[in-house]
Amino acid sequence: MTTAVKNRRNLRKARKGIKIALLTIWAGLFAVLFLLPTVLTITNSFMSSGEITANYGAVFATGESGGKQFIAERVNLKFIPDRVTLKQYITVLFKSPDYLLKFWNALILTAPIVAFQTIVALIASYGFARYQGRFRNILFFMYIVLMLMPYQVTLVPNYLVSKWLGTLNTRWSIILPGIFSPFAVFILTKCMRRIPKSLIEAAKLDGANEWKIFTKICVPSCKNAIYSVVILVFIDYWNMVEQVLILLPDREKQPLSVFLSEINSGEISLAFAVACIYMIPAIFLFLYGEEYLLDGINYSGGLKG
Repeated sequence: MTTAVKNRRNLRKARKGIKIALLTIWAGLFAVLFLLPTVLTITNSFMSSGEITANYGAVFATGESGGKQFIAERVNLKFIPDRVTLKQYITVLFKSPDYLLKFWNALILTAPIVAFQTIVALIASYGFARYQGRFRNILFFMYIVLMLMPYQVTLVPNYLVSKWLGTLNTRWSIILPGIFSPFAVFILTKCMRRIPKSLIEAAKLDGANEWKIFTKICVPSCKNAIYSVVILVFIDYWNMVEQVLILLPDREKQPLSVFLSEINSGEISLAFAVACIYMIPAIFLFLYGEEYLLDGINYSGGLKG
């Protein structure tokens, strides 16, 4: 190998290394920018009320008429508190039960939706994947159309149906539409269609009925997709606002996601502490199942039909 060839190869390697380094720096900058709001919320939750008011008071100040004032001074984004305090957390967890009540309201609304939507989606997706009915493709296409529609489009029909069923202003007005949401059906159907037919035929030859095929082959094969559905559905309904405001006007039953916007008008420092507490379930669920989430999305996204 001549020296010229070696030099060209070394030059290509150097260029490739520089390109990778630049892309890594660029991606790192975007990651930092995305993480800044979360880091700011966490660090500010340990600041004293006076320090937070001094830094962000202009944002939340109200005028004589009760409306927002024009921000005439620069807001000081401060990441490191001068003095660390747990006063906000003590107030939220022990002195103001309203915050914990709203937190449990969110769990009461979200947990049944996640559990039963997953169960319904597993059964429906098994039917879409296994049976070749005449109207199967039409029905599945309708599921996709419903999934693509934003919730605001179906809000009025949901309101009318809830009023007709007598569930308006009850938790069922939120839980029932959530259980039958088409999103999980779409993801799990795509996953079940990937299961080799030879595996199912072999199980049938061994005497397995439909229930055993469903529970012993299809469900375990879709483990990653199921966990992806659980995480995505949980995050979606954990942060719901519009449907609660319209279908559940009873403030005693509303989740903390609705209540968070009202904290800012009172004690500003509590908003950061409550936001941190509200992030904990979603963060732990994501960190625990990050690998399953990525695998499930990749596995379902590369399917045909």
